[in-house]
Amino acid sequence: MEPMDIVGKSKEDASLPKATMTKIIKEMLPPDVRVARDAQDLLIECCVEFINLISSESNEVCGREEKRTIAPEHVLKALQVLGFGEYIDEVYAAYEQHKLETMQDSLKGGKWSNGAEMTEEEALAEQQRMFAEARARMNGGAAPPKEPDSDQTLDS
Repeated sequence: MEPMDIVGKSKEDASLPKATMTKIIKEMLPPDVRVARDAQDLLIECCVEFINLISSESNEVCGREEKRTIAPEHVLKALQVLGFGEYIDEVYAAYEQHKLETMQDSLKGGKWSNGAEMTEEEALAEQQRMFAEARARMNGGAAPPKEPDSDQTLDS
C-alpha cells in the first residue's frame, strides 16, 4: 500500500512543475554549474516532501487552535515547531511582499483588467450593456437594441 498524505492522495500524485523547479534550481547556482537530471529530480522530490511536512504540521497547529482554515500564522508556527525557526523572518518577509504585490494587482483590476481604467459611469454602462446582451441571448438570441452613445444629443 502506498503512503498517503493528509488529503488522501498517494504521494506520487503530488508534484511540482519540472520546468519551474529547474529554472529555480538554475537561478540559485552559478552559471557555470550544471546539475544532473537525477539530481534535479531528487531536489524536486525533496521540495515536495518539505511542502508535505510543513502542510501537515500547519494542519496540526491549526487543529490544536480549533480552527478549520490554515492561516499564515499556522505555517510560521509549523516552521518553528519543525526546527526551521531561523527561516521565519525571511519567510514572513516573502509573505509580506506577496501580499503587497497581490494588493497592487487587485488595484490594477487583476485578471479582468485590460489595462484601461474605467470611471464608475463607464463601468455601469458596460454592465448594463452586458446585461442587455445576456437578456437577449436568454430570450431567443435576438440582438439587443443598439443604445445611442451618451455623447450624442437628441436635439439634432
